[in-house]
Amino acid sequence: MVQKEGRPRGRPRSFDADEALDKARAVFWNLGYAATSLDDLAEATGLNRPSLYGAFGDKHALYMAALERSRSEAVGGVRLLLSRPGPLRETLGHLYASANRVYMAGRAGQRGCFLIGTAVTQAVEDRSARLTMANFLAELDQAFAARFEQTPSELAPGVAPESAAPIAAATLHTLAIRARAGADEVTLQTVAQAAVVLICGGQRV
Repeated sequence: MVQKEGRPRGRPRSFDADEALDKARAVFWNLGYAATSLDDLAEATGLNRPSLYGAFGDKHALYMAALERSRSEAVGGVRLLLSRPGPLRETLGHLYASANRVYMAGRAGQRGCFLIGTAVTQAVEDRSARLTMANFLAELDQAFAARFEQTPSELAPGVAPESAAPIAAATLHTLAIRARAGADEVTLQTVAQAAVVLICGGQRV
């Protein structure tokens, strides 16, 4: 079929690619990678298939772009919150409270963390997703370890920065899972407070 002269194929590249990626990520977040169809993505972004392919590549490439964006945003957010001045106990409490607000958000329901919610399943047979997930976990561990090494005296007796870091990161993971499973704010806050006590000792914040 001959394309009429002057009529573009598909939708012109006049859309906001960042906005389209965020909308596509929301679909993957709610449905998971396998259950998300190209029609779902086209409807959410307002782009037809040729435009999606032209901007992002295939479905997997679009998912990986969303995954990498989430990894970068999540790690950057944790590092920023860990850099705030004040006692470690308060810093961790504030970080977990901020994470819980994100994890409990979502129009369709509480979504948890995009990486934990979708990449854990996808990583079984998807090497790219597995690598992104592994990098995400390692970067979180490193971010917490770097903060704990600055003030090791604020850790509970006998707790070393390198051993506290994966516990602090794992708390984020369990909060994300519990939120996606429907846990309420009180439950999530109780888990977070218990983790702070485990890491810093003393009484709950």
